[in-house]
Amino acid sequence: MAENSIYVRFEVSRGLADRIFEIVEAARDTGKVKKGTNETIKAIERNNAKLVVMAEDVDPPEILAYVPPLCEEKDVPYGYVSDKRELGSAAGIDVQAASAAVIDPGEAKDELRSVIDELEEIKEEA
Repeated sequence: MAENSIYVRFEVSRGLADRIFEIVEAARDTGKVKKGTNETIKAIERNNAKLVVMAEDVDPPEILAYVPPLCEEKDVPYGYVSDKRELGSAAGIDVQAASAAVIDPGEAKDELRSVIDELEEIKEEA
């Protein structure tokens, strides 16, 4: 976990992060995903987001400082992945993505439920 990540509230294992990437990829291919912080925030505010994913290596970290409190206010599950380039790739863009919101998990519906349960457990322990 990056030292200066003011928005990272708990640690996600590499295995869980890999499952999050798979959900984002499945949503990209068979459902719907919003890419980038502005689109992510809009999806949260409109109660469309099923899962919000943030990269831990965003610079400056203030870009995402507002996202976890907003997720908690709107009761939207969220998690972290280590690499913004990998998140961008999973979301289907050629550039890095600070965050993404899964709107429709598509074929990853069952996996999404499982990952959300695991993220909730980690969050409670943090």
